[in-house]
Amino acid sequence: MKTWLLVGAANGFLAVLAGAFAAHLLQGRIDAAALAVFQTAANYHLVHALAIVAASFAAQRGAGKRARLAAWLFTTGIVLFCGSLYFTVLAHSNALVLITPVGGISLLAGWLALAAAAFD
Repeated sequence: MKTWLLVGAANGFLAVLAGAFAAHLLQGRIDAAALAVFQTAANYHLVHALAIVAASFAAQRGAGKRARLAAWLFTTGIVLFCGSLYFTVLAHSNALVLITPVGGISLLAGWLALAAAAFD
């Protein structure tokens, strides 16, 4: 499960980078509502990067199948939920607005899968 640890760490790096981008380059260039959307994406991105790391450790401790499922769901949620929010702000487009809730559901399902991993 070193792969999931790497995925989690890489996502943590990208989330911090996104937060710094928002704070230093977007602030003052976009309106407050759009900045809040971008910061929400960065916050969820960071939290779920850590969740992927937790899933990788759970998998190493014997909760393999469900922990791997959780890691996949968290990754999918980051791409769909956070990615669609980043896109909305940066592209000034609502083209991906219907993907956002699918990503949110994936994040929720990831937490359920990680909780189920406790019973492995």
